[in-house]
Amino acid sequence: MTGSKSESHRMQCMEVWGGNQAADTSITTTGLDAWVYSRPHRGSETGGGDVHYISSCASGRLTRLLLADVSGHGASVVDVARRLRNLMRRHVNVVNPGRFVRQLNQQFEEGTEVGCFATALVATYFKLTGKLTLCNAGHPPPLFFNAASNTWSLLGTPRSRGKVHADLPLGVDKATEYEPFSLRLERGDCVLCYTDAVIESLAEDGRQLGQAGLLELARSLDPTNPREAIEQLLNLIMEERSGNLADDDLTVLLFRPNDQRVRLWDTLMSPIRVLVDSFSRRGIKREPLH
Repeated sequence: MTGSKSESHRMQCMEVWGGNQAADTSITTTGLDAWVYSRPHRGSETGGGDVHYISSCASGRLTRLLLADVSGHGASVVDVARRLRNLMRRHVNVVNPGRFVRQLNQQFEEGTEVGCFATALVATYFKLTGKLTLCNAGHPPPLFFNAASNTWSLLGTPRSRGKVHADLPLGVDKATEYEPFSLRLERGDCVLCYTDAVIESLAEDGRQLGQAGLLELARSLDPTNPREAIEQLLNLIMEERSGNLADDDLTVLLFRPNDQRVRLWDTLMSPIRVLVDSFSRRGIKREPLH
């Protein structure tokens, strides 16, 4: 990553950005600033098994982020990435994150080939309240930087007590229930999401870094410059042991709240955008995931 050129993108209402291709991009929505670094294994031209998407609703006040690690490689993952994008687009205005992830899981399970699954982390940020809601489908928990206390911690999601089918990866069981976890983001707070290549890297003693090792490395980061923080974290992991991060897809997504305001124009135009989108999708046959 050192020396790479970063791109920037300002998202529009009703837009979905991302995919399973390489990325080194800063994203701005009405509510969040995000930085995405993604590198497919061995620079695959078809992309990797890591899939990242960011969407903005019809008024811009709702930002949704999806980070998924899909089983398999190659053309099959390209199809899955395309269908995940369509599902993000279809549910771009769904406020309830638990409902969104349940529908995502059901449609993923119905359409994918047997044995295909994906761990996923879905974050939904509502600008007007500053509330971030997370749903975790078997994915490694993100890290959270609390600006007020200047501390990093693991942001775990509580498991549904007594429920066997809870928070499983997408595509495993249609009956899976997903229990949202919410917190309010304050100025300077950051959330860092990642795929398993990060915690499966080896520490200096030869053991896997794991969540505890990642948290320890994160404590030396400066979150006031998010892109440099991502680069610093990856460099620290590679310095731990030769070969780290080289043999798998890699994605790191970091985001924090910004001071952007919801524009009156976007609020007034949101019903029209929803209507236009509804007409544009009418009559389009849903394709299966395979």
